[in-house]
Amino acid sequence: MSEENKALMRRWFEEVWNKQRFEAVEELFAADGVAYGLGPEAKSSMNGPADFKPFHANFCGAFPDLKVVVEDMIAEGDKVASRITVRGQHTGDHLGVAASQAPVEFTGMVIVRIKDGKFVEAWNNIDFMQLNQQIGLA
Repeated sequence: MSEENKALMRRWFEEVWNKQRFEAVEELFAADGVAYGLGPEAKSSMNGPADFKPFHANFCGAFPDLKVVVEDMIAEGDKVASRITVRGQHTGDHLGVAASQAPVEFTGMVIVRIKDGKFVEAWNNIDFMQLNQQIGLA
């Protein structure tokens, strides 16, 4: 099971983020799933693909060449943890600030719980401060 779950996590980063295949969000994120740590406040949550898709569209609009590299991955039971590095260039105005054209690189940790082949919970700890400094928001 752990290897299957790790493959699902790799698929998430590759298809949802690196290929920006929007329909993969619904394929991999349960309708009643919850993602924490991606909203404007650290404790906020996104419920299902409906909440996640606008975040995803804005982020991909700001960084159309975005690439997520999985540096490490550990799986146990129904959970998978990944340490990631994100790279791209800020060429879109989708984050409420004009495109800076700046290259960005920031890191994060993501832990997901998987049930029936979909993410049902996700805890995200992304260094948005590092990102914001690189595009002039902080």
